[in-house]
Amino acid sequence: MRPTVYVETSVISYLAARPSAQLVTAANQQVTFEFWELHRSRFDLYVSLAVVDECSAGDREVAARRVAMLEGLPVLDVSADVDSLAQALLASTGLPRGAEVDLIHISVAAVNRLDYLVTWNCRHIANPALRGRIEETCRACGHAPPLICTPVELIEVDQP
Repeated sequence: MRPTVYVETSVISYLAARPSAQLVTAANQQVTFEFWELHRSRFDLYVSLAVVDECSAGDREVAARRVAMLEGLPVLDVSADVDSLAQALLASTGLPRGAEVDLIHISVAAVNRLDYLVTWNCRHIANPALRGRIEETCRACGHAPPLICTPVELIEVDQP
């Protein structure tokens, strides 16, 4: 059985964006393309309705590219259990109200028992200062937390 991965919106955005002139962003885009083209077949990938909504927003042309990237990926619901866990995470992490969709991503992955959540959102999701509280809250609510990582880290999973 392949590991399961929740693909957060920032990964799709990096795939659909024009190449960046900023060195770090361009490098992250390149790693994201490498993950998508060479390594994603090693995993079962999932998104949620929240990812679909975020990918559909904004500039029509770019949104169309993002939505096209989602084709064929199973879409998980944002259930009452997801909402409940997201509210608990909001209380425990101290993130601002505008970050609620980021907590939905974490909650969808946890409630659906996915192994990993892959993201480039290092402010609210893959933030080392928040990981402990995120994991503790997930467990306190009866859910195993996903391992939150960037595409760079996910590429290394099960590699010799």
